[in-house]
Amino acid sequence: MRMILAVAAVLYSASAFAQTDKPPMVGDKPLVQVAPKGTKEAAAKPAAAPKGKPQSIAARLQACLDLDDGTKDRLNCYDAVIAPAPKPKPAKAKGYADCRFFKEEDERLACFNGFAESVPKLPKT
Repeated sequence: MRMILAVAAVLYSASAFAQTDKPPMVGDKPLVQVAPKGTKEAAAKPAAAPKGKPQSIAARLQACLDLDDGTKDRLNCYDAVIAPAPKPKPAKAKGYADCRFFKEEDERLACFNGFAESVPKLPKT
């Protein structure tokens, strides 16, 4: 009976020492928890580049064409590639980078669609 009490006391004290107030550390930096793949952050990037070689802007814009035309999802995809920076009176767009200056979402979507559809399909390697 004393042996069982001694073993229980040792195990209990070891578990008490294992509990600390500080998070686990690697060197002088705390460990970081990674979210699982099925979270919002992973779903918010439909035009993400596959692992390995990074994709060009044109390829990422063309990947947005897979989403339904005229939807907010496609505009969000374009905005993820090129962040919007609206101007009060933007000039006519000469390239896809100029589409970000349009304030109206419909105009910006039409501008991006025009340039993304006019770019020749790039070979997938």
